Amino acid sequence: MKKLTNIQPIETSSLVDKVEARLLEYIKENKLQAGDSIPKELDFAQSLGVSRTVVREAILRLRTFGLIESKKHRGMILTNPDIMDSIQRMMDPTLLASDTLKNLFELRLIMEMGMADFLFEYKTEKDMMELEEIVVAEEETSFEKTVFSMEKEIAFHGKLYEMSKNETLRRFQNLLLPVFEYVYSNRTLTIGYEYSSGQFVTHRMLMDNLKVGTPETFRTAMRRHLEPHFDQIFKKI
Repeated sequence: MKKLTNIQPIETSSLVDKVEARLLEYIKENKLQAGDSIPKELDFAQSLGVSRTVVREAILRLRTFGLIESKKHRGMILTNPDIMDSIQRMMDPTLLASDTLKNLFELRLIMEMGMADFLFEYKTEKDMMELEEIVVAEEETSFEKTVFSMEKEIAFHGKLYEMSKNETLRRFQNLLLPVFEYVYSNRTLTIGYEYSSGQFVTHRMLMDNLKVGTPETFRTAMRRHLEPHFDQIFKKI
């Protein structure tokens, strides 16, 4: 008798992936928006030819991402997902690979260099007064201006992110802080670093530039302020 090979089990996870993708396609094809209702699990299961269990797991994924929620008397509806909430769940530096941490560190530098126009467009007298208070408090407790302080960086640069009036950018900065702390803990910025301009650009210099300069001059000053970090990324030090 011919020996038969064993039947292979269905890859349930792959099927769930396919159903998830199909649900997203359904949402896009029908141009559904936040607040719109979507069919029930049973309807999806019958249309796709799969079990309700598979559909339920696919929907659970979308619910986890904040794309779907259940409403009393309405069933499942689409919501406006909080993308920062989804990212926050993955931002544990102890779980991220070194290359990912490096990329996130570089992303911070990119954002710092790119927000100058927004700062000059949206800055207010109140903002500048609060920034002045941060700088004064820093100067009163600083004995060596070129020694990196995570606490001072958070206070000053966090205020700049707030002044950009971009809520996503501000929240993203907060999410990245644990990552920056982890990366910085493995880096040493010493007072012996030689700046290409011959001078370290302090937070006060950045603030003064924000008062009377232009987005272009501020970007140049910010680049010099962050120069040691760029040099470490580019392995110049």
